Amino acid sequence: MKKPKQKVCQLLPGIIYVGHIPPRLRPKHLRNMLSVYGEIGRVFLQPEDSQVRKRKKKSGLRRCDFTEGWVEFRDKRVAKKVAASLHNTQMGTRKRQSFSSDLWCIKYLHRFQWTHLSERLAYEQTVQQQRLRTEVSQAKRETNFYLNNVERSSHMDDTKRKRRRDGQQVDEKTWDFTQRQTEDEIQMKKKKKRDVTQKHLDKARLIQQKSQSNVSLLTKIFNSNQSA
Repeated sequence: MKKPKQKVCQLLPGIIYVGHIPPRLRPKHLRNMLSVYGEIGRVFLQPEDSQVRKRKKKSGLRRCDFTEGWVEFRDKRVAKKVAASLHNTQMGTRKRQSFSSDLWCIKYLHRFQWTHLSERLAYEQTVQQQRLRTEVSQAKRETNFYLNNVERSSHMDDTKRKRRRDGQQVDEKTWDFTQRQTEDEIQMKKKKKRDVTQKHLDKARLIQQKSQSNVSLLTKIFNSNQSA
C-alpha cells in the first residue's frame, strides 16, 4: 500500500511598514519586540537625512535615529494579524518599559516584495549621488569663474602699472549707480505731474470759453444783419 503524499504548505512572506520610529530605537529592538508574534526575516530602518544628522552633530548629539522601517515576516498571515492588532496601540506593555509612550503605526503592504524595497533604495541612492555630482560640478564652475576673474583683475592691474611707469595715460573706469527714488521724491514727482495736467486743463477751459464768446458774437452780428 502506498502512503498518500502529504501536501506541503509553502509559507509566503509578508512585509509590514512601520511609519513611526521613536528616537534610540534600533533594528535589534524592533526585531525583539515583533519576534514574539512570529518568525521575522529581514528588517530595514531608513536613517534620517544627512542634513538632520549634521545639525545634530553641531548641537552635540552624535546618535543616528531612523524615520521609517520595513519588517518581513516569514508568514504573510502573521504579518496581516500583527498589522491589524498592533496599529495605534502602545509599543511597550509596561509603563517602565522603553518606548511605552509611543504608538505603533503599522500597515501591511499587500503584494509588496523585498525586491521592491531594494529597487527603491537603489533609486534613491542614485538620485542622491546625481545630486551630489551636480552640486560638486556647480561648486567647481563657481570656483573657476572666481579664479579667472581674480587672474584677469591682477593682469589688468599689472598692465596699468606698466603704462603709468612708461608715462602713458591710463583710463580709469568709473561706475555710475542710480539710487532708487525715495518716497518723498516719488510723491513730489506725482504732484508735479498733477500740477502740469491741471495747467493744461485750465488752458483748455480758457480756449473753450473764448471760442464760445466768439461764437456768441458772430451769432449776434448775423442776427442783426438778417433783421436789417
